[in-house]
Amino acid sequence: MLRIQKVAVLGAGVMGNQIAMQIAVHGYPVACYDISGEMVAKAEEFAKNWFRARVEKGKMGAEEAERIQKRLEFTTDVKAAASGADMVMEAVSDIVRVKKAALANFDQYTPDGCIYASNSSYIVSSRFADAVKDPSRVLNVHFFNPALAMKIVEVVKGPHVSKEAFETAFAFVESIGKTPVAIEKEIYGFVVNRIFSALTREACYLVDLGIASPENIDKAVKGALGHAMGPLETLDMTGIDLEYNVYMERFRTSGDKADLPAACLTERYARGDYGRKSGRGFYVYD
Repeated sequence: MLRIQKVAVLGAGVMGNQIAMQIAVHGYPVACYDISGEMVAKAEEFAKNWFRARVEKGKMGAEEAERIQKRLEFTTDVKAAASGADMVMEAVSDIVRVKKAALANFDQYTPDGCIYASNSSYIVSSRFADAVKDPSRVLNVHFFNPALAMKIVEVVKGPHVSKEAFETAFAFVESIGKTPVAIEKEIYGFVVNRIFSALTREACYLVDLGIASPENIDKAVKGALGHAMGPLETLDMTGIDLEYNVYMERFRTSGDKADLPAACLTERYARGDYGRKSGRGFYVYD
């Protein structure tokens, strides 16, 4: 297996930022890169506030928090982020052309042997692996939101993925305090999101038909099925924009109108009501 010494995170959104923080907490130097200076600034501010809160609550010592933050760099300099990276955690939008462009850009500067681990929620890595010089080192390593809290990470054995890349990624996930789950074959949505999508698609269908309100759908699922959160609450947490783009990307691939997002998702996406991040989705957040 490859020994990981430096990690780069490609994308400083909610997931990329928290993945970078998780990696830094467990001792690795990590550079979190984004093309947007605004995104980098927001990510850096979130990290500072998170570490400050951990210290104030007595969950982390001040010196420890300072040491970790010194390992964590936020940057808009792609060359600085990519140079010397043994592993790149990709966390950009779930759109194939966006992933290909981002990976190809990074691949100009990473050393030979670098592993590319994509946090794609649905898209299998074989669809964008050819964006880099060595596709055998590109695989799905899927974290769940919020990445700092959720333990499970799906590690996917694509047909193109080398044994070394898979075993290195699997061991790396363990080394940062997560529980890796081996997915033996590529399939759209992997395991968790295939099951989750079946639930949320049906919940959105019920909303569109006016069968029940979002509140009552979530109440029924939580009360009768024992779920900690309802499907529509969960969409608000993970991001309605993410869910919308996932459906649209699948429709662009299949051309099947059945793959289009539900009307209740499309309406909220068009209004900018993305869920918790925007203050409004299926629910309103103060």
